Amino acid sequence: MRETRSATIARDFNVSPASIASLNKLSDPNKLRIGQILEIPGATPPPTTPQHPLPAALKTSLDKTPVRAGRWKYIVIHHSATDRGSAQGMDHYHRYKRHMENGLAYHFVIGNGKGMPDGQIAVGQRWRSQLNGGHLRSEAQNRVAIGICLVGNYNETTPTPAQMRSLSALTTYLMQRTRINATGVRLHRQINTRPTECPGKKFPAKAFMQTLP
Repeated sequence: MRETRSATIARDFNVSPASIASLNKLSDPNKLRIGQILEIPGATPPPTTPQHPLPAALKTSLDKTPVRAGRWKYIVIHHSATDRGSAQGMDHYHRYKRHMENGLAYHFVIGNGKGMPDGQIAVGQRWRSQLNGGHLRSEAQNRVAIGICLVGNYNETTPTPAQMRSLSALTTYLMQRTRINATGVRLHRQINTRPTECPGKKFPAKAFMQTLP
């Protein structure tokens, strides 16, 4: 006996013809027209493509770092409050001036073209080794908060377009890897236990949040 079109669709998606008929309110599931759009019971919608995806090489590198479920609860955005800077320079400062054992306080740094290429994402050892951050006043928060620092002083100017594209791509990736939703993405001033303006009065917070899933 020849298999009906609805039976073929049901077999392909491992569901019953009756469930397809019920969900789509089909009076006769054997009479389908070409091009007809059907909802499939239990089907998972295809993932959306990030507005600004990470460079493939960087994503491949980041994918190699194992991330334990529940390890992170927040992603925190900072600025360096300096016109120029680099991950290497920040690491030196934090390690030898601030005497931080693990150096660079942030997990990631995004350059502005002055000390690092504009929009370049530097991956810190704290992320590679899944170490606590050193970017918040509260040690309890540092244990569960990923720190991203953009080079620049955003009380005086705004991030470059390349920085914002990289920040959106990186944050979206981290949200997916860590299962953190948008409510867990915070500006430094929103989460720090002491008052701060970081990441600056001119940081485009609303526009940034609108780029996130």
